[in-house]
Amino acid sequence: MDEAWRGAFAPEAAWPAPAKLNLFLHVLGRRADGYHRLQTIFQFLDYGDSLGFEPRADTRLRRVAGLQTIDDDDDLVIRAARLLQREAGYQGGVDIHLHKRLPVGAGLGGGSSDAATTLVALNRLWQLDWPLERLAALGMQLGADVPVFVQGRAAWAEGVGEILTPVDLLEPCYLVITPACQVATAEIFNAPDLKRDSPPIRMPQFLAGMTRNDCWPVVRERYPQVAQAFDFIAQYAEARLTGTGASVFAAFPDRDAARAAQSKVPAGWAAFVAQGLNSSPLLARAGQAAGPITGA
Repeated sequence: MDEAWRGAFAPEAAWPAPAKLNLFLHVLGRRADGYHRLQTIFQFLDYGDSLGFEPRADTRLRRVAGLQTIDDDDDLVIRAARLLQREAGYQGGVDIHLHKRLPVGAGLGGGSSDAATTLVALNRLWQLDWPLERLAALGMQLGADVPVFVQGRAAWAEGVGEILTPVDLLEPCYLVITPACQVATAEIFNAPDLKRDSPPIRMPQFLAGMTRNDCWPVVRERYPQVAQAFDFIAQYAEARLTGTGASVFAAFPDRDAARAAQSKVPAGWAAFVAQGLNSSPLLARAGQAAGPITGA
């Protein structure tokens, strides 16, 4: 973890919450409960939020830094801490410091990653010794993307995103651009014009270049700023949308090439260069080996 990622925390106190990219996203259909059946690949980045945790003598769970405008009932970090405290019957509390770098509504998984890091860190801090698969199952109650962050392996995902098969991918440098807007995930998945009948594919088809995101036509139509960012990055490399956006990204042969494109990003857009990772830095911080993912 680099110095910028540690943020305000001492090295021994910082817990990483990495960003993710969806390298493709197909919508196969809609279930009776309203959720969509998906296929996607998650890969982590060496860039993200970081969290610090201070034990309390009482049972209070407090977020003392980061996103103070969000109510506790809507904060995935507090909800994750409450859920683990309740399920484990733990009689202590914690103060949580969040150093936020990932934009909200950007499709980079910031909230889900923060929740996963909270589960993994408190499991260690509270000496619960739950295995990762148990934490991942608990995380599913918070959101479909939380399990992959808990398990910490790049993965082929199906179902609503919770059926995970670990994959080994190239780990290129990416340029990620987020225009000054937020995309509402529910709006995109509820859009009447969203394509919901993509046929299932397998890894060889992805490796052959099938990297489409079925949400992209809807996002392009409704969010012109995202379309502009996509068209900008497409001048330099193959542009893709992660999740439902607002972030777009492209792979580059090396960090220098990515930074050269970054230097031309228009003012008002957030942009960063990061390395793709098949093993989350959260695993290393927790002292966990990258083992098989359950539920595949």
